Amino acid sequence: MASTPLLPPISIILKKTFRLLLQVGAALFLASVAWVLVYRWVAPPATWLMLDRRAHAPVGHGYQGIQEDSRQIRYRFRNINEVAPAIPLALVAAEDQRFLLHRGFDFDAITKAAKRNWNGDGTHIVGGSTITQQVAKNVFLWQGRSYVRKAAEAYFTVLIEFMWDKRRIMEMYLSVAEMGDCTFGVEAASQRYFGKPASQVTTAEAALLAGVLPNPLRFRASNPGPVARAKQRRVMRNMRRLGGTSYIKSLLTD
Repeated sequence: MASTPLLPPISIILKKTFRLLLQVGAALFLASVAWVLVYRWVAPPATWLMLDRRAHAPVGHGYQGIQEDSRQIRYRFRNINEVAPAIPLALVAAEDQRFLLHRGFDFDAITKAAKRNWNGDGTHIVGGSTITQQVAKNVFLWQGRSYVRKAAEAYFTVLIEFMWDKRRIMEMYLSVAEMGDCTFGVEAASQRYFGKPASQVTTAEAALLAGVLPNPLRFRASNPGPVARAKQRRVMRNMRRLGGTSYIKSLLTD
């Protein structure tokens, strides 16, 4: 009668499993570092959101300018020197006024947003994301809300701030941010809404483009309503408060 083979001890199984997890974790870490490092010099061919928009039209109450038939993506990467100086200033004024000061996380803004959300009625959630965090989300991650995605966003934010300078972070943000259905980046948005390249955008137009964020599907720069106009005026006030385009010169230095 054949004897039944003995199973390996549980300790050996655990050691092999732990070793396998370490190998997988190390591989993922090295792949993510290489991915971020490549984008330090190379423009992304596409992002997950672009691919999703290409495949499916967004559905939501109050969305405007949805392309029901043609889902062609408008996207053209631009560096700092190829856009009007007012554009990066407007994005900082609208989205992250401490952009040049923090290292990826603005804990003061996060605390204020948490307090406002705690004291609010829950119908309008205020975010405290920095431009770097939005780049991490827009370039490297999928859309959605979960603790796993937020953890991945924080991880990529750290990598970006460590391996890129502020100039590159801003270039990536102004080039890949969604600014309308199938429209990504200020170059595509400027061509679509104003009929001219981003290098010729005026201060008021730059403030309007920045003002539609972070709701580019509900507010359109080409046909701004009262809310979009109010946001535009607020962005222009913040631009003046920051000191105008002289504030952003450090980003324009080669």
